[in-house]
Amino acid sequence: MEIKGISLSRCISRTGKQQMCAKLGMTMMPIVSKVYCSASEVVLAVRRRPNVANGGGFVVADYGQRVVFSVDGCGVLGRKEELILRDGEGNALLLIRRKGAIIEALSITRQWKGFTYDFLGSHKLVFTLKEPNYSCFLKNIPIRISIESKDCCTYGDFEVRGDFPGRSCSIVNSKGDIVAQIGVKKEIERVMASRDLYHVEIKAGMDQAFVFGVIAVLDYLYDGTTRC
Repeated sequence: MEIKGISLSRCISRTGKQQMCAKLGMTMMPIVSKVYCSASEVVLAVRRRPNVANGGGFVVADYGQRVVFSVDGCGVLGRKEELILRDGEGNALLLIRRKGAIIEALSITRQWKGFTYDFLGSHKLVFTLKEPNYSCFLKNIPIRISIESKDCCTYGDFEVRGDFPGRSCSIVNSKGDIVAQIGVKKEIERVMASRDLYHVEIKAGMDQAFVFGVIAVLDYLYDGTTRC
């Protein structure tokens, strides 16, 4: 059933999640949407989009092989320094663009801006990721993500810590708590030398769409599947 373009079943599901999180003492952290916050921890698999040589992006699936998210890279969009995160049905959730360089602390810093779409098609800025200085890429310097939405201003900043190219890193909140962990299952590591298949563990209450928006940028920065 639809009411003014909003799925009634989705609203019921959203309310149910909020009630369950409240009972368990969890805090929901919707950044893109409450729809993508789960009352329990989830583990999702990321793999390169098949049949696209360069810049095809990647797909995200659950253990039932159901596609939950996908990311279009420049090979699909035909534009560099731009990414689109979609839900499992192909609807655009986030438009992510690389902005021009700014001078910060006597060094040049580039930023990535993540925008949500509203029902009219306009964009709303929700997060900014500061690209690390290229000379620091091998030093595992934390990458900072600022939340721009006024509705989420109490969340504070997030950071990416660890080695994304090696598929061993985490996203932490302002308190230093891990909200998402990126890794490779040992059984997969034994049979695959590449890092085209990995998993992401996302803590209960965390916005999964936001997490994969951040991962999309990391993939591009480190010459992954989204980059031509």
